[in-house]
Amino acid sequence: MAGHSHWKQIKEHKGSADQKRGALFAKLLRAITAAAKPEPNPQFNPRLRTTIEKAKGANVPQENIERAITRASAAAEALEELSMEAYGPGGAALLIHAITDNKNRTIAEVKAVLRDHGGKWAEPGSVRWAFNEVEGEPRAKFTLTVSAETRQPLAALIEILEAMDDVQRVSTNANPAP
Repeated sequence: MAGHSHWKQIKEHKGSADQKRGALFAKLLRAITAAAKPEPNPQFNPRLRTTIEKAKGANVPQENIERAITRASAAAEALEELSMEAYGPGGAALLIHAITDNKNRTIAEVKAVLRDHGGKWAEPGSVRWAFNEVEGEPRAKFTLTVSAETRQPLAALIEILEAMDDVQRVSTNANPAP
């Protein structure tokens, strides 16, 4: 009966959940650090305030949030916001927002994922026109209907991109799955 102990089952489930939660915490704390760069006071920085609210909603400890804000004022860590444009399977426009400490590495990783999963890198401005900024979030001006055979590869590509450490958000103009 190897592998059937109660603790082993709990350990596997807890380890998986902790790993997902840790990745979410890292993304949120990186976003807080980037948002705190211009103004570390949330009273005067609405972007920082909303990012902190999201982090608190995900149960990020207050100490970690304060440490991320302090890190933003330190010149040692140079996080940079990056907006990348691409086309996914079926010609869907993808707007990829990342926060990174190494721009070249992040671009290379995104290009590799796009190449391996049927996407194409796009020049700056070739996708951005298809989106409007609404409350700081990109929203598609129009939706693109993708065929049933390209819907799954597109969803897989977006999921892989969003799982990357530096990528914060992937927006698309493709209609959601029915």
